[in-house]
This record gives sequence, C-alpha cells and structure tokens, in this order.
Amino acid sequence: MLHVGGARTALFNWLYARHTGGVFVLRIEDTDRARHVEEAVQVILDGMRWLGVGWDEGPEAGGNHGPYFQSQRGEIYERYLGKLREAGHVYQDEAGATRFRLPRQPVEFVDMVCGRNYVDRSKTTTPTGEPEADMTIRRPDGSWIFHFVNVVDDIEMEITHVIRGEDHLSNTPKHIELYRAFGVEPPRFAHIPLILNRDGSKMSKRDQGAGIGNYIEQGYVPEAVRNYLCLLGWSPKDDREKLDIEEVIRLFDPEKINRKAAQFDIEKCNWLNAQYIAAMEIEKFADAAIPWIEKAGIRFGSRDALLPVLALIKEKIKQLPEVPGWIGYFFTDEYPYELETVEKTLRKPGALDRLKQIADAYSMVESWDAAALESKLKETAVSLGCKPAEFIHPARVAVSGRGIGPSLYHMLEVLGKTRVLARFQGTIERFRA
Repeated sequence: MLHVGGARTALFNWLYARHTGGVFVLRIEDTDRARHVEEAVQVILDGMRWLGVGWDEGPEAGGNHGPYFQSQRGEIYERYLGKLREAGHVYQDEAGATRFRLPRQPVEFVDMVCGRNYVDRSKTTTPTGEPEADMTIRRPDGSWIFHFVNVVDDIEMEITHVIRGEDHLSNTPKHIELYRAFGVEPPRFAHIPLILNRDGSKMSKRDQGAGIGNYIEQGYVPEAVRNYLCLLGWSPKDDREKLDIEEVIRLFDPEKINRKAAQFDIEKCNWLNAQYIAAMEIEKFADAAIPWIEKAGIRFGSRDALLPVLALIKEKIKQLPEVPGWIGYFFTDEYPYELETVEKTLRKPGALDRLKQIADAYSMVESWDAAALESKLKETAVSLGCKPAEFIHPARVAVSGRGIGPSLYHMLEVLGKTRVLARFQGTIERFRA
C-alpha cells in the first residue's frame, strides 16, 4: 500500500520542486528483494498519479539519471564502493559484510525544519552503551544497505534537497559521513514531522485512513485528499483550509513546516471532500460520479438525462459512493418507499387527500418549472386554508419514496409533468388500499 505518510512526503517534495522550478525525482528503493513486490510498485505509481503528484524523472517518465530502480543500479554501487575501498574507508569483517570506517568526528548540519543539529560522532553509542560499530554498507550475500545506496543515488542524480520523515533525522549524520568520504557536498535536508492518530499514537498501516488506496476505493476526490495532506504539518498561516494547489505551490516553504507532529483527522478530510464536490463543475462531477452510478446498476440512459439530476443533488454529497442512493428513483418507477416515512407522512390523516388536491392543481400547470410549481402549491394551500408543508411532504414521498432529498420543486421539474402526476396517482392507489 501507499501509506499517507509516504504520500505526504512525496507531495512535500513535489510542492517544493514546483515552488522553486526544480525537478521532482521518483526512485524506487527496492534493494531489499525479500520485501519487493512488483504490484506494490504499481500501487505507488497509481496512487501518486491519482493524487496529481507527477514526477519529472523516474519510472515510466525516464530521465538522464536512470535507472530509477535501485535493484538495477548494481554497477553504479560497485563503482562507488571501489572509490571508498581505494581511499581506505571500507573493510570486510569476519562475517563477510562490508563496513564503512566511521570517521568518529563531530557532524553538524542545519535542517530546513529542525534547525541546527550537532552530533559528536566520536561519542555515539548503542542502546547498551557500547561504542557504535562501523556502518555496514553491504551484506555478506552481496545486497546493499539503504544508507549507502541512498547517498550514492543522491550524488549520481544530482539531488539538491531531500525532504523526508523525521524518523530519518538520526540517520542523517551517517549519510553526511558518506558524502564527505566521497568528497561531495551533502544536499539540504528537511525532516518533516510524523503523522499521529488523534490519540497521539504513531499512524500505522492498519489505522483508518492510512492507505491512499482506501481513498480511491471509497470515492474520495483526489484534489481533496491532496489538499488535506498539504495541511498535515504545513499551513498558509491564515486559518484557510480549502486551498487551490497552485496557491499551495506559491506559498510552500519547508522552513514554514511545523516542528511538532501532525495529527490525522479523517473528519477534516471528509469535510474537505464535501467542499470539493460542492464546488465542482457539473461535467466534472458527472465524470467522477458515473463509475459509481454504473457500479450500482442504475440505467440512466444518456448523459444529457443524468446531468440535471446530478445538479440537484451535488451539494448533498460528501463522498461519491453516496450518489446512487440519491438518484435511483429518477430513473425507475419501481422505487422503494421508506416504511417509516410512509407511516409518518402518507398514513397521516388527510395526507392522501392533500396529494390528490395538489395533483389536480398541478394537472392545470402549463409551464412546468420550479417557480411555477412552487407558486401553484402555495396558492393551493392558501385556497384550502392549510400549510404548504401538508402538500410538500406527501408529494416528496409520492415521487421518490423518501422523506428527504433535493428541493421538491426542482425535483418535480426534472422528473417532468407526466411522471409526477403518474406517481401521485400510483401512490394514492397503493396506500388507499
């Protein structure tokens, strides 16, 4: 799965590359062959594309610094290992592992988020108090260690800035020692805060909202999820939450990333999702909703027939899978009636009489539009000395089977005069029995 933490890290790198006019590089760190799964690579690529986080160099995009899979860069790593060997920086231990001789000198660097970091590497110890062992860079089986190949790739790919999770902050002095051994200036580092659950625990792959694939499967809008990820550790400092991505790019600066951990709140993501849906142009909303409508088996005929219906319910939708439940009765006369709503509305004394009265009134309407229908209903209520609600509620249930829905008058307009009057009559006959 593509974890939201990894997606957020990639997004921050992408934002900074776009902000500075730089190049965003995607490489696949697959030196651990026991954990490598081809399908997982595709999940990463598909998830980032879905978020709209495209890469300038990397798998499928190509570039001048490939290959972009570490598993295909063995010859490059051999060459760099040779440089360290010639300079006397490495040796082979009794187990056959290749180790880098730690310089055991102070290391200082300024992180773009965490500020100045100073570590006296001559005094670093293991958790048990022993002096830190020289760093393994190649296992006895010939496979490479993350720290070594990452530094080599950064050098070869001409990486100038690295934005990564703060769990890597403690690794940075080791990496700087390797850069120095190669005689290369390290890139600028920015270590961003971890993402925590609302209870303060570290977010794991099993937690709600942890996988980008879940958002795709559950019908979230990618722009909304991307917007939310932007706010996990960064903000525009003016309390705004819904932000166009171009504005985020313009404002994004790693030095303004919060130092403290980001708290994940799925409800805020859900709110943003509803905001993005409400603001969508109707054609884009249709593109997003149609797969869910088709999956539900709703035969809506043509796109032209669907668009006016979607326009009625768009602002009611929080997530795309909800769409079918709001529109089914527009496209079939065999819609179910909610039993509780029937008891509360249609079984109420006089309700079916009111439905017959509004049916008779509407049969006289020539201009079948929402304004005329509203005017006629209110005029009828006044003439009969009753409240408009006595017509509105039975009429809604009669044409939809439901007690809630979009504006009644606009719903009746879209359904059309013939279908509305037929549904009124069918409902009267069904519940008078």
